[in-house]
Amino acid sequence: MSRFLSKTARGLEPYVPGEQLFGEGIVKLNTNEFPYPPPESVVAAAKNAAKSLQLYSSTDAKALREKIAETLPSGLTYENISVSNGSDEVLSFIFRAFFENGVVFPDITYGFYPVFASYYGISYREIPLDASLRILPADYCGINENIVLANPNAQTGTALALSDIEDICASNPNNIVVIDEAYADFRRDGASAVSLIGKFPNLIVVRTFSKSMGLAGARLGCAVSSVELIADIERVRFSFNPYNVNAMTQAAGLAALSELPFYREKCREIIATRAWFSEKLRENGFLLTDSQANFVFCEHKSVSGEVLQASLREKGFLVRRFSAPERIKNRLRITIGTPGDMQKLLGAILEIIGTKAV
Repeated sequence: MSRFLSKTARGLEPYVPGEQLFGEGIVKLNTNEFPYPPPESVVAAAKNAAKSLQLYSSTDAKALREKIAETLPSGLTYENISVSNGSDEVLSFIFRAFFENGVVFPDITYGFYPVFASYYGISYREIPLDASLRILPADYCGINENIVLANPNAQTGTALALSDIEDICASNPNNIVVIDEAYADFRRDGASAVSLIGKFPNLIVVRTFSKSMGLAGARLGCAVSSVELIADIERVRFSFNPYNVNAMTQAAGLAALSELPFYREKCREIIATRAWFSEKLRENGFLLTDSQANFVFCEHKSVSGEVLQASLREKGFLVRRFSAPERIKNRLRITIGTPGDMQKLLGAILEIIGTKAV
């Protein structure tokens, strides 16, 4: 780092994304991307928007927000929605807008939460997951603190029931509760806390187009909440960058929302592939959480996570491993790809554990 870097910036521990490696023979299953290309209509919409790149994008993105509102429970309008350059950005806005007095989240969850807290000088407290790597709702009820929960959880894939979210919101009426639903479309029950927005004025639900809508490269996310809280988020957004969602992304998002049957069918395929792959792993000595996301979180009884990850990389498969905290260092987070990808991966895993197990 340079001698000009501020003391505050020197103390930051940046978020570390999954390895971005592309090329022939690489099967990328480490960043929870959608394994299918977008429909042609989505690509065409982005290309068409590119013809007017000399112009600024819409600052209010009203057409996109209205289209999102059409997919939400009745009673919610575009005024209940703020769109962003990926869900990371709107999470950043939320931290800046509401968490001056601190925030609480699990100790094993999306790694950007502590990064945002440190970036804004916000105090935070981490609540450990239980021995089964699950969030215990009772740990968050009546604590009178701001709360952020990924649901399904970002590393483990486990999910809270909507009744649990209701209890947490109701018992902390004077604090903000953020439910980060990046993976909600892969839940077996299809439940979303968006259905609770009208009931709890302290609830914010964050969604992304990166996972179930296959637009990770376009960068599009949103927050859904009361009109008042969305106005607060918009105040922060306009103080940072009112042109935060570019024209091509807005166009791609609009087109993607017109292709919901395609995306929903692909999500069902991913859920089915997850179930098949999980069962095969269990049959071959793996321990897994009950993931309801587009990944599995697993460890083998005899082969370390470090050895498995390195051996798979040698065979052209990228998977994710987190070395901290200690109790998950042997766990691998493996994105669910196409059935063909997962069949090939399973073959590689069986070959590795056949030679490495002791």
